[in-house]
Amino acid sequence: MTTNEQYDSVIAECRKTFLQKTKDYGTSWRVYRTISVADQIYIKAKRIRTIQEIKTQKIGDNIKSEFQGIINYSIIGLIQLEINNDEPEQLNAAELETLYNAKVKLARQLMIEKNHDYGEAWREMSQESLIDLSLAKILRIRQIIANDGKTLVSEGIDANFLDILNYAAFALILISEEKNN
Repeated sequence: MTTNEQYDSVIAECRKTFLQKTKDYGTSWRVYRTISVADQIYIKAKRIRTIQEIKTQKIGDNIKSEFQGIINYSIIGLIQLEINNDEPEQLNAAELETLYNAKVKLARQLMIEKNHDYGEAWREMSQESLIDLSLAKILRIRQIIANDGKTLVSEGIDANFLDILNYAAFALILISEEKNN
Protein backbone atom coordinates (compact mmCIF):
# COMPACT_ATOMS: atom_id res chain seq x y z
CA MET A 1 0.00 0.00 0.00
CA THR A 2 1.10 3.56 -0.64
CA THR A 3 1.47 6.04 2.19
CA ASN A 4 -1.74 7.77 1.10
CA GLU A 5 -3.63 4.45 1.16
CA GLN A 6 -2.18 3.60 4.59
CA TYR A 7 -3.16 7.06 5.85
CA ASP A 8 -6.70 6.66 4.49
CA SER A 9 -7.01 3.26 6.13
CA VAL A 10 -5.88 4.57 9.53
CA ILE A 11 -8.25 7.52 9.30
CA ALA A 12 -11.17 5.32 8.19
CA GLU A 13 -10.80 3.27 11.38
CA CYS A 14 -10.66 6.44 13.50
CA ARG A 15 -13.69 7.91 11.71
CA LYS A 16 -15.68 4.73 12.34
CA THR A 17 -14.91 4.87 16.08
CA PHE A 18 -15.65 8.61 16.19
CA LEU A 19 -19.06 8.18 14.55
CA GLN A 20 -19.94 5.20 16.76
CA LYS A 21 -19.03 7.18 19.89
CA THR A 22 -21.13 10.05 18.58
CA LYS A 23 -24.11 7.69 18.46
CA ASP A 24 -23.39 6.72 22.09
CA TYR A 25 -22.59 10.17 23.51
CA GLY A 26 -23.77 12.73 20.99
CA THR A 27 -21.49 15.73 20.66
CA SER A 28 -20.99 16.19 24.38
CA TRP A 29 -17.43 17.31 23.57
CA ARG A 30 -18.88 20.58 22.26
CA VAL A 31 -18.62 21.93 25.83
CA TYR A 32 -14.81 21.60 25.72
CA ARG A 33 -12.73 24.71 25.40
CA THR A 34 -9.51 24.50 23.39
CA ILE A 35 -7.43 23.93 26.53
CA SER A 36 -9.65 20.98 27.49
CA VAL A 37 -9.19 19.36 24.09
CA ALA A 38 -5.43 19.88 24.35
CA ASP A 39 -5.49 18.33 27.82
CA GLN A 40 -7.39 15.28 26.54
CA ILE A 41 -4.65 14.77 23.94
CA TYR A 42 -2.02 15.38 26.62
CA ILE A 43 -3.52 12.65 28.85
CA LYS A 44 -3.45 10.14 25.99
CA ALA A 45 0.08 11.10 24.92
CA LYS A 46 1.39 10.90 28.50
CA ARG A 47 -0.21 7.46 28.92
CA ILE A 48 1.48 6.24 25.72
CA ARG A 49 4.82 7.64 26.93
CA THR A 50 4.41 5.98 30.34
CA ILE A 51 3.62 2.61 28.74
CA GLN A 52 6.61 3.03 26.42
CA GLU A 53 8.88 3.73 29.38
CA ILE A 54 7.68 1.17 31.94
CA LYS A 55 6.70 -1.44 29.33
CA THR A 56 3.55 -2.51 31.20
CA GLN A 57 0.00 -1.32 31.52
CA LYS A 58 -2.84 -2.03 33.92
CA ILE A 59 -5.90 -0.99 31.91
CA GLY A 60 -7.11 -2.46 28.66
CA ASP A 61 -6.85 0.39 26.15
CA ASN A 62 -3.75 -0.30 24.10
CA ILE A 63 -1.33 2.17 22.53
CA LYS A 64 -3.07 1.85 19.16
CA SER A 65 -6.42 2.94 20.61
CA GLU A 66 -4.73 5.87 22.39
CA PHE A 67 -3.21 7.07 19.10
CA GLN A 68 -6.66 6.76 17.52
CA GLY A 69 -8.03 8.88 20.36
CA ILE A 70 -5.33 11.49 19.71
CA ILE A 71 -6.42 11.69 16.08
CA ASN A 72 -10.08 12.07 17.00
CA TYR A 73 -9.41 14.68 19.70
CA SER A 74 -7.22 16.60 17.25
CA ILE A 75 -10.13 16.66 14.83
CA ILE A 76 -12.44 17.74 17.65
CA GLY A 77 -10.00 20.57 18.40
CA LEU A 78 -10.00 21.68 14.78
CA ILE A 79 -13.80 21.56 14.60
CA GLN A 80 -14.11 23.50 17.85
CA LEU A 81 -11.81 26.22 16.50
CA GLU A 82 -14.11 26.62 13.50
CA ILE A 83 -17.49 26.51 15.24
CA ASN A 84 -18.67 29.51 17.19
CA ASN A 85 -19.30 28.93 20.90
CA ASP A 86 -22.87 30.17 20.52
CA GLU A 87 -23.73 27.43 18.04
CA PRO A 88 -25.70 24.42 19.27
CA GLU A 89 -23.94 21.89 21.45
CA GLN A 90 -25.54 19.00 19.57
CA LEU A 91 -24.61 18.55 15.92
CA ASN A 92 -26.42 16.12 13.67
CA ALA A 93 -24.48 13.12 12.40
CA ALA A 94 -24.39 14.20 8.74
CA GLU A 95 -23.11 17.69 9.59
CA LEU A 96 -20.53 16.24 11.96
CA GLU A 97 -19.24 13.74 9.42
CA THR A 98 -18.88 16.58 6.89
CA LEU A 99 -16.86 18.62 9.41
CA TYR A 100 -14.75 15.56 10.31
CA ASN A 101 -14.00 14.83 6.64
CA ALA A 102 -13.07 18.46 5.95
CA LYS A 103 -10.52 18.42 8.78
CA VAL A 104 -9.11 15.09 7.58
CA LYS A 105 -8.80 16.55 4.07
CA LEU A 106 -6.72 19.45 5.47
CA ALA A 107 -4.50 17.11 7.48
CA ARG A 108 -4.07 14.71 4.57
CA GLN A 109 -3.03 17.51 2.21
CA LEU A 110 -0.54 18.79 4.79
CA MET A 111 0.83 15.24 5.15
CA ILE A 112 1.29 14.94 1.38
CA GLU A 113 3.08 18.30 1.16
CA LYS A 114 5.36 17.60 4.13
CA ASN A 115 6.13 14.08 2.89
CA HIS A 116 7.20 15.64 -0.39
CA ASP A 117 9.54 18.09 1.31
CA TYR A 118 10.82 15.81 4.09
CA GLY A 119 11.00 12.59 2.09
CA GLU A 120 8.85 10.63 4.56
CA ALA A 121 11.51 10.99 7.27
CA TRP A 122 8.88 9.87 9.82
CA ARG A 123 9.26 6.29 8.55
CA GLU A 124 12.73 6.24 10.14
CA MET A 125 11.53 7.73 13.43
CA SER A 126 10.59 5.87 16.57
CA GLN A 127 7.13 5.78 18.03
CA GLU A 128 8.70 7.44 21.08
CA SER A 129 9.83 10.43 19.01
CA LEU A 130 6.39 10.81 17.48
CA ILE A 131 4.80 10.97 20.93
CA ASP A 132 7.46 13.42 22.17
CA LEU A 133 6.78 15.68 19.18
CA SER A 134 3.06 15.53 20.00
CA LEU A 135 3.69 16.46 23.62
CA ALA A 136 5.79 19.44 22.47
CA LYS A 137 2.96 20.56 20.18
CA ILE A 138 0.51 20.34 23.10
CA LEU A 139 2.80 22.55 25.18
CA ARG A 140 2.87 25.01 22.27
CA ILE A 141 -0.94 25.05 22.18
CA ARG A 142 -0.99 25.77 25.92
CA GLN A 143 1.44 28.66 25.45
CA ILE A 144 -0.56 30.12 22.57
CA ILE A 145 -3.69 29.96 24.73
CA ALA A 146 -1.78 31.70 27.54
CA ASN A 147 -0.89 34.38 24.96
CA ASP A 148 -4.62 34.90 24.25
CA GLY A 149 -4.32 32.99 20.98
CA LYS A 150 -1.75 35.35 19.52
CA THR A 151 1.60 34.43 18.01
CA LEU A 152 4.32 36.73 16.74
CA VAL A 153 5.97 34.52 14.12
CA SER A 154 4.71 31.01 14.83
CA GLU A 155 1.90 28.87 13.51
CA GLY A 156 -1.40 28.94 15.35
CA ILE A 157 -3.30 26.37 17.36
CA ASP A 158 -4.84 24.80 14.25
CA ALA A 159 -1.43 24.00 12.72
CA ASN A 160 -0.39 22.27 15.95
CA PHE A 161 -3.57 20.14 16.02
CA LEU A 162 -2.91 19.18 12.37
CA ASP A 163 0.66 18.14 13.16
CA ILE A 164 -0.43 16.12 16.21
CA LEU A 165 -3.07 14.38 14.08
CA ASN A 166 -0.48 13.47 11.46
CA TYR A 167 2.09 12.26 14.01
CA ALA A 168 -0.55 9.92 15.44
CA ALA A 169 -1.45 8.71 11.93
CA PHE A 170 2.22 8.00 11.26
CA ALA A 171 2.49 6.05 14.51
CA LEU A 172 -0.55 3.98 13.56
CA ILE A 173 0.91 3.27 10.13
CA LEU A 174 4.15 2.12 11.75
CA ILE A 175 2.18 -0.06 14.20
CA SER A 176 0.26 -1.66 11.30
CA GLU A 177 3.52 -2.33 9.44
CA GLU A 178 4.98 -4.04 12.52
CA LYS A 179 1.95 -6.36 12.65
CA ASN A 180 2.26 -7.13 8.93
CA ASN A 181 5.94 -8.13 9.22
